[in-house]
Amino acid sequence: MVTDLALLRLLQLVSPGLPIGMYSYSQGLERAVDDGWITNAEQVADWLQGLLQNGLTWVDAPILAQLYDAWHANDLAAVELWSQTLMACRETAELRAEDRQTGQALARLLVNLELPEADAWLKRTDATLATLFALAAARWQISKTDAVTGYLWSWLENQVLCAVKLVPLGQVAGQRLLKNLAGELPALVERALNLNEAEIGGSCFGLALASSRHEMQYSRLFRS
Repeated sequence: MVTDLALLRLLQLVSPGLPIGMYSYSQGLERAVDDGWITNAEQVADWLQGLLQNGLTWVDAPILAQLYDAWHANDLAAVELWSQTLMACRETAELRAEDRQTGQALARLLVNLELPEADAWLKRTDATLATLFALAAARWQISKTDAVTGYLWSWLENQVLCAVKLVPLGQVAGQRLLKNLAGELPALVERALNLNEAEIGGSCFGLALASSRHEMQYSRLFRS
C-alpha cells in the first residue's frame, strides 16, 4: 500500500500533541468568556467565524503562503520580511509573545527532527509559528494549499478546545462546532491564496481588546 508521506507529515504538524505549547494559549477567548461576551456554543461559533473571516484569512493564511514560497525559493530576505510583517500585525504584547514562543518552540522541535535551517530561529524575536510551520511544510513537500488548510484547522481545533474548557461546552458541542466551522475552511483558504500582497493585512478589534484586557486579568488558565 502506498502511503502519502506528505499527508502524514502534515498530520504530525497539526496534531494537538505537537510539543510547542499551543494548549496554553486562548488568544483572548478566556477574557471574552470572563467578560460575558461568550456564554454558549452559538456565541463561540460567531466569535471564531469572525476571527477566521476577518483576521486569519487576511493575515495569517496569506502570510503563511508567502513564507512557504520564500522557503521554497530559499529567499531568506523574504522569509524575514514576512515573519516581521506577521509579528507587526499582532496588536498586543501577549499575542506577540505567543507567536514568538510557539515559533521558537517549533524551531527547537524541527532542529531535533533534522531540519537544521530552523536553528537560526531559536532565539530570534521575529520568529513566528507560521515561519517555522512554512519551513517544515516546504521541506516535507506538503503542498501550499494543504499547509494553509492544516494551519487554519490547527488554530480552529485549539480554539474549540479552549472554548470547551472555558464556557464550558460539552465534548459533543465542541465537535459540532468543529464540523460546522471546518466546512468554511476550503473557501477561506482559496480566498487567502488569491490575495495579492497589497491586500494582505487587517485587524479584529474585539480580539485586540480581549487580548489587552487578558494581559491584566488576575486569575486565568491561559497565557493569552
